[in-house]
Amino acid sequence: MIVWGLVSLAFFCYAAAGVSGFSVTTRNNDVRVKENEGVDLSCQYSADFGSDARVEWKFQDLEGSQTYVIFAGKPTVSYASRVTMYGSSLRFTSVTVKDNGMYDCEVSGKGQFGEVRVQLTVLVPPGVPVCRVPASVTTGNAALLSCKDNVGSPSPTYKWFKDNVLLPANPKMVSGFQNATYNLNTKNGNLEFSPASKGDTASYYCVAENSAGPPQQCKATRMEVRDLNTGGIVAGVIIFLLLLALLGFGIWYAYKKGYIPKKSETQKPNVVYQPQSVYGGEEDDDGEFKQKSSFVV
Repeated sequence: MIVWGLVSLAFFCYAAAGVSGFSVTTRNNDVRVKENEGVDLSCQYSADFGSDARVEWKFQDLEGSQTYVIFAGKPTVSYASRVTMYGSSLRFTSVTVKDNGMYDCEVSGKGQFGEVRVQLTVLVPPGVPVCRVPASVTTGNAALLSCKDNVGSPSPTYKWFKDNVLLPANPKMVSGFQNATYNLNTKNGNLEFSPASKGDTASYYCVAENSAGPPQQCKATRMEVRDLNTGGIVAGVIIFLLLLALLGFGIWYAYKKGYIPKKSETQKPNVVYQPQSVYGGEEDDDGEFKQKSSFVV
């Protein structure tokens, strides 16, 4: 009983100390570096894997696509010019935004397998975002304003301003905006009014920002929200009907005056030609030769 207690105590101390065999670790699992600069991704493994342990590095981009960086101890073709290994760690001579993603260091040896993941973020300041603001919206309809920057890394967040006043992301929580009818998505940059009212008429612009550099904004654009012009629509329909009636009267008058010929008058007469007799003609009763032709109208 005493022996069993000592064994249990030993296992408890072993676990509490965090000691385990076949471990794979990294000094930094969240690496951030500016574009075009070099960077190291560290990977260490315990001696349990043996001196001839196999080390491979895999990359998973932001879209979920995977590829090998190190295979069979060597960089793959697409990385050979800018990646080297020192020990089991990875060294980039330079990085671009295409290198954003997850890197897995996988170690295998003596029938065991272990891995550690490192996230690499390449820092790029945002560019001037592309903003789309409708020029005119009808009262009661939805209005969508969009803002997008495809340059910044990490992906920027977005803010919208109305007549130079910042629109809060949660208007219901801010005094003076409780009656606002908009929804703001700070991640994709969409600002939607549903429905739009005349009070939403204003100049709007968007700001994109991330941790890599100064924020950027697009040019302010005015959006007008107007009531539906029912009178104008009715007037347009009446004018169209009047023009249609005038056109019909003109056609009737032209037919009546004969400016447009009737169908029966424009048809060509049908002509039937009777060919000559096989004998070259016919003789009249008095013996004279006469050629006859018949025309039927």
